[in-house]
Amino acid sequence: MSTPEQLLFLPGASGNKTFWQPLADLLSTPAARRFVGYPDFGGEPTDPAVTSLDDIVQRVVAMLDRPTALIAQSMGGVIAVRAALEKPQFVTHLVLSVTSGGIDTAALGAQEWRAGDTSKFPEWFVSFRSDLSDQIASITQPVLLLWGDNDPLSPVAVGERLNALLANSTLHVVHGGEHDLASVHAQALAPLVDAHLMAR
Repeated sequence: MSTPEQLLFLPGASGNKTFWQPLADLLSTPAARRFVGYPDFGGEPTDPAVTSLDDIVQRVVAMLDRPTALIAQSMGGVIAVRAALEKPQFVTHLVLSVTSGGIDTAALGAQEWRAGDTSKFPEWFVSFRSDLSDQIASITQPVLLLWGDNDPLSPVAVGERLNALLANSTLHVVHGGEHDLASVHAQALAPLVDAHLMAR
């Protein structure tokens, strides 16, 4: 597997395109950086052509035109997994932070995020469910899983389950890390991500 020529940074449901900026700024890899936004999330304009997660996945898949590492937070991890399954020949590495990865997290003790205020999200997203457990094993690229031990939305058990399902993964748990750990702990995590992106 080649080294990446571009890094695609996918935010979570906040849609915050600057979420990954602190970590991206610390990486030494020369690969181009692209920060992905989603229509109707985080202040991005609505696009009538986007009515499902599938539509967002297809937009990311369309960006896979050269060797690419997908670096994803929370909801972005589901998109990254789907994109890697769809166009594996262009995905060199994955970095997944506190994501469901498309598996059932409730069974693993995750807090139900829909119990909060969901009014700022599109209706199709609030009702979205998926289970990619059977397909995840076919991802053979190196995957770095970043988790915090203080994240009720995606507890460590979710990271451990993904680590068991994936063929070539490493789980790193940040003590005291919460759902925003990839941004808050960027300084500590950047060397791990750099080393991961250099792995063949």
